[in-house]
Amino acid sequence: MNLRAVDLNLLVILDVLLDEAHVSRAARRLNLSQPAVSSALQRCRHLLGDELLDRGRGTMHRTPRADALRGPLKSLLAGVQDLIDPAEVPLAELQRVLRVTAADLPIAMIAEPLLENLERMAPHVSVVFQPWHGAAAAASALRIGDTDIAISVFDRVEEEIERRTLLEETYVVAMRRDHPAARGFDLDAWLAWPHVVVSGQGEMRTPLDAQLAAIGRQRQVGLVVPAFQLVPGLLARTSLLALLPAHSLRWHQHDALLAVTPPIPITGFPLQIAWHSRQSADRGLRHVISMIETLFVEMV
Repeated sequence: MNLRAVDLNLLVILDVLLDEAHVSRAARRLNLSQPAVSSALQRCRHLLGDELLDRGRGTMHRTPRADALRGPLKSLLAGVQDLIDPAEVPLAELQRVLRVTAADLPIAMIAEPLLENLERMAPHVSVVFQPWHGAAAAASALRIGDTDIAISVFDRVEEEIERRTLLEETYVVAMRRDHPAARGFDLDAWLAWPHVVVSGQGEMRTPLDAQLAAIGRQRQVGLVVPAFQLVPGLLARTSLLALLPAHSLRWHQHDALLAVTPPIPITGFPLQIAWHSRQSADRGLRHVISMIETLFVEMV
């Protein structure tokens, strides 16, 4: 391919088209006419030898080639931007929208203090907290550019995903203070009462159930809820028990609850913050990451 024949502006339009998978929405984002964006799409199809966007029933869908292009294209454009315009805009003047993907609990822990800081330090930086669909989906969203920051437990991610540990989490068993299981708490007492499970996918089984099965025991799951915020109130008003991250229970500061050490060893996990390396020089992103790290240090 003759690179001199490639129009960089065409790649900018393609980036938005692949984000939106919709010509009209892409045109609005780019402040261009719909015919101009349609023409650019046709040129991109010819350039890359692929349909890129297939029309279905009233909508358009990215082809496999288009999905594969999204991450590399964003990295390429970010590199060109750094090359052409490396000057750093003062934080107070920076206009930026940052998308953060995390489960409900980390968002609840950081949202208010983070937005208070941005109001003072970077008033034109907006934050969009995105729905949680699991760690694998969050890592994929970072790679293809659908999110900017993810907070999760990442077992394995691509080399271009940078991450830092926010805290090392451990587990506690939580119950109301006057719960019958609290006196002489042991494995039998723990398993004699129904448990609350937190699962965004509605799953009743967790790695704990496999661990119990390995020693010939099992528990009764009395309730499955999609969010940690629901659990403290439920525990305070019922005889349910729950295995919870220690920091989450400490953050809720619920006086009616008691936290005890699990009667069997339960492996904790590192909660991490991650972003794509192509955005490492982004002033707004660096500031928000720094603020989130500071907030978690203060919580510990």
